[in-house]
Amino acid sequence: MAAIEDIRTRVRLGEHGVINTHSTDFPGSYSGYDDTWTEEKFEEKFKVDIIRMTSNDMEFDMIGIDASIANAFRRILIAEVPTMAVEKVFIFNNTSIIQDEVLAHRLGLIPIIADAREFSFHKEDDENPKDDSTLIFELKVKCTKNKNAPKDATDPDELYINSKVTTEHMKWIPSPQQAKMYGPQDIRPVHNDILIAKLRPGQELDIRMHAVKGIGRDHAKFSPVATASYRLLPEIVITKPCEDELADKLASCFSEGVIKIAIENGVKSAYVADARRDTCSREVLRHDDLKDRVRLSRIRDHFIFSIESTGALRPDILMCEAIKCLKEKCRLFLDELDSNIDS
Repeated sequence: MAAIEDIRTRVRLGEHGVINTHSTDFPGSYSGYDDTWTEEKFEEKFKVDIIRMTSNDMEFDMIGIDASIANAFRRILIAEVPTMAVEKVFIFNNTSIIQDEVLAHRLGLIPIIADAREFSFHKEDDENPKDDSTLIFELKVKCTKNKNAPKDATDPDELYINSKVTTEHMKWIPSPQQAKMYGPQDIRPVHNDILIAKLRPGQELDIRMHAVKGIGRDHAKFSPVATASYRLLPEIVITKPCEDELADKLASCFSEGVIKIAIENGVKSAYVADARRDTCSREVLRHDDLKDRVRLSRIRDHFIFSIESTGALRPDILMCEAIKCLKEKCRLFLDELDSNIDS
């Protein structure tokens, strides 16, 4: 019975491959186990633990779900949670060495602080920008010689003024309605030091940009996350004692902090301190004197989720928006089923 339980809940890492990777969460797969899905069972088993959260990144554990659900959240975060990004670039003057197309592409990839939930999607047939769907930015920079530069200066930043064009030069041009709703610093690039172009005396840029609401499925510039990933929680079980030299050797096979050494009565003994730190390299299985003393596996329904935001929205807000998006998809699917049954 214990062996069956292990197969149901663990993915084993073997010497020559990964064992038991297929999903078994299906009613009737194993005798003696009732795997039928009920709302009560899900509520009892499902759990979310926030491990770390800052303004830009977040790590949390999602326990008691299938891999398909975890992957759905990952894909929605990457491709379907909307943000604001530059869509149209009007170049009135560009005498830099960067071609217009490359410059427009770079401007589109600049993350912008703006809550896309407060804006509507721009309609293709709308030729003029609308207050509720478009943000206008302006970039006007001209490079000149610095008359006060030291005579022995060689650094372009000392020799010239505006030798580097960064996102600090981007200015938001609010409409009268937008100016009432937002302050001067509420809408701006996430970072002020993103390099856009380098100029030399006589070169200049005169550009106007329209930022609209979009999703990453249409273009990567609309993706709200730099990374969104998950992995299964590692589990390491020492099946036979590892002492003295074997203890040190075992600790060296894992990432720092996974295996630690305890000394009792002058004998060093290895123990698992933090399996979460393990990268599952399976290095320990290369050693004949260690591979039978350790069992490596991953817990099938325990996901370590990581989200790194581009800065437009906090990662916890992005996760909440992903949940709303998945709920809407489920609701739409159920409505389609009901309409087909009725017809």
